[in-house]
Amino acid sequence: MDATIGTVIELIVFAILALVSILFAIFVVTAKDVVRAAIALVVTMFIVAAFYILLNAQFLGVVQVLVYIGAVGVLILFAVMLTKKGFGADAE
Repeated sequence: MDATIGTVIELIVFAILALVSILFAIFVVTAKDVVRAAIALVVTMFIVAAFYILLNAQFLGVVQVLVYIGAVGVLILFAVMLTKKGFGADAE
């Protein structure tokens, strides 16, 4: 099988994205700070959109960014920011 340079680069990009998405997904579960966990979740959703782009499904990638990152991600971040929890000097 003749592997062109394009397929090799695509495989390398896929491997890097897979590793980064696994790391961020683990960070979402293990983070002690809820804000950092929500931001890691948004980054993980961006990486899933990049997977859709790699699969040549651009429409699904755009929908992933608009719906999940634009709506759900912002909703989670606002819900976290509006909860009553003291941070820093307010925690005393």
